[in-house]
Amino acid sequence: MSDFLRWVSTLNPWLEILVIVGVFLLVVALILFFIEIAPRPGRMYTTIRLAACVAFPALFLWLLQSYQWAIGAAAVLGLIFFFLDKRAKGGEGSLFQLFGFMTPAILLLLVGLIVPTIQTIFQAFMNSRGTTFVGWDNFVWIFSQQQNVRVIVNTIVWVLIAPVVSTIAGLAYAYFIDKTRGERFYKILVFMPMAISFVGASIIWRFVYTARPAGEEQIGFLNQVIVWFGGTPVNFLAVEPWNTLFLIVVLIWIQTGFAMVILSAAIKGVPTEQIEAAELDGTNGWQRFINVIVPGIRPALIVVLTTISIASLKVFDIVRTMTGGANNTSVIANEMYTQFRSFEAGRSAAFAVILFVLVLPIVIYNAIQLKKQREVR
Repeated sequence: MSDFLRWVSTLNPWLEILVIVGVFLLVVALILFFIEIAPRPGRMYTTIRLAACVAFPALFLWLLQSYQWAIGAAAVLGLIFFFLDKRAKGGEGSLFQLFGFMTPAILLLLVGLIVPTIQTIFQAFMNSRGTTFVGWDNFVWIFSQQQNVRVIVNTIVWVLIAPVVSTIAGLAYAYFIDKTRGERFYKILVFMPMAISFVGASIIWRFVYTARPAGEEQIGFLNQVIVWFGGTPVNFLAVEPWNTLFLIVVLIWIQTGFAMVILSAAIKGVPTEQIEAAELDGTNGWQRFINVIVPGIRPALIVVLTTISIASLKVFDIVRTMTGGANNTSVIANEMYTQFRSFEAGRSAAFAVILFVLVLPIVIYNAIQLKKQREVR
């Protein structure tokens, strides 16, 4: 594969375009092959599937410049898969088609998620150079240093505040503007921050929080307002522990639009008959909201809360751009990067493992809820 890429880089730019287009057409042809040819019965299609089962794994390892015994083993496994496919419950060719569609996703997950996760876990128990096994020393160092404990506490504060406030604000906004005049315009205003990157939003809010000495012209919006009312400029990003809350405001500002869009769509999906029945029962607006709207959008609420919670756990851009972790505002993702830049790969990996452990319960809970929804359907 590397030889092929090097060969492409030596070609004329026009030839490179032709080669890339050709590869794209080949991928499209493979997709059509899995859709049209794989499921068909008949001796010819069976022969094609046999050739594909043996040739594809072997060719893939050959492109990766693997060993000959590995290429042969892949071909044998493909042959075994062919016989399993012939006896599949869904009929001959069904298993072949299923794996044809799933293989790209499985490879991406393997290369981009599973293998790096395993490598990171092993690295967390090694020294800074990754040459000596040190056991739990990296984790002991993290939890024995007050500064590192503060980093973990800051991360938990982000998870406790940002998702709840963003979801409540997005839900309230979505409910009150539902079916109102100018609803689209109001939604655009709140959703606009989602179009800005975290770094761009951080720069905007850093200007909002900027403080200059008293008596000088203020370029920060908040401090200018304070000065107008006769107050003294405040360095918001240096005031502990409130500076962490001021950083969380940025994430809330961004994620409220996301929560609003998802929950607004869910509210529109609540059956009108249920709302009208509640009105006939004499309920007021608050009772209808609590007893009809909220239960009706519960799956959407879970998705929004878990999504924003994961974003809060792995937040990095906002902290790195606005404070760089100074004044006790650092979080796990930022500290992980800081340790990596300091050539402390083991400690960086240990922070990554802690972050993974914190994210895992949220992912599992989300998966359980999705499973329950499928069972109800």
